[in-house]
Amino acid sequence: MPWRLTAASAALSAVLRQFQPDIVHAHMMTGAVLGKMFRPWFKYRMVTTAHNEFPRSVILMRVGDRVIATSAASASALVRRGIPKDKIRVVHNGDLDTPRLDQLSSGSAPSLRQPAIVTVAGLYWRKGIADLIEAFDAVSRRNLHAHMYIVGDGPQRHEFQAQARQCFGHSRIHFAGFVPDPRSYYQQADIFVLASHQETFGLVITEARQAGCAVVATNVGGIPEALDGGEAGILVPPYRSDLLGSALIRLIEAPAELERLRRKARQNLEVFTVKRASAQTMDVYRELTTA
Repeated sequence: MPWRLTAASAALSAVLRQFQPDIVHAHMMTGAVLGKMFRPWFKYRMVTTAHNEFPRSVILMRVGDRVIATSAASASALVRRGIPKDKIRVVHNGDLDTPRLDQLSSGSAPSLRQPAIVTVAGLYWRKGIADLIEAFDAVSRRNLHAHMYIVGDGPQRHEFQAQARQCFGHSRIHFAGFVPDPRSYYQQADIFVLASHQETFGLVITEARQAGCAVVATNVGGIPEALDGGEAGILVPPYRSDLLGSALIRLIEAPAELERLRRKARQNLEVFTVKRASAQTMDVYRELTTA
């Protein structure tokens, strides 16, 4: 809305006058445009972070002197969208060991029924929820005790619920809705699944890994990078509910393999910490201020 843009412009102007920054870092398209608008008067360098390369408007992030991509796959996508390669720096998302979690109430999920399959995702078509429900139909026919928990909300929730009601194991598909801190779901899960058709990185994967979940995910975007190239989980092609279901059945029926993947998930997590991401972001700032 125009009034919001006017208010944001006034607020940014006040901050710039007060702090006279060397760097302005924009994480949203509106911030990037406003940052570009004020540069002639304040002479700062700009950094933008493209958290999601899917909207057409992501091209606006090219106004930055440096553009941070959250995965190598996302960096390649940004180049294809027209952002110069020499501007782009990759800083993988770092969401582990963040102080913000101390401010959240971890709460408690209901006691999950085992074996428990969990996904945490917005309820959009591109998140592959329909594929996951179809895969669970096969799982539920093979294993009468498996339960699936879908944590998240979104505009396609009613469609997915209608699909779930047609499944063989419909009573074992649970829609938990939006949960501010899903750690209690991760901690009780046997298997975490992300069935996305597109994904810039997949923060939920690293969170699930930290909790020690065995992970099954689609081989798209930055997901392989979040799974150490597939070493820390199982990768399946997108849109293939049959292969996704087979992977889930295989893990449920092979406790030793499930435990092996749990151990692998907990390894090499230091590369996904806030400390590492902050240090690499500071390197980008220094590159601009010392040039």
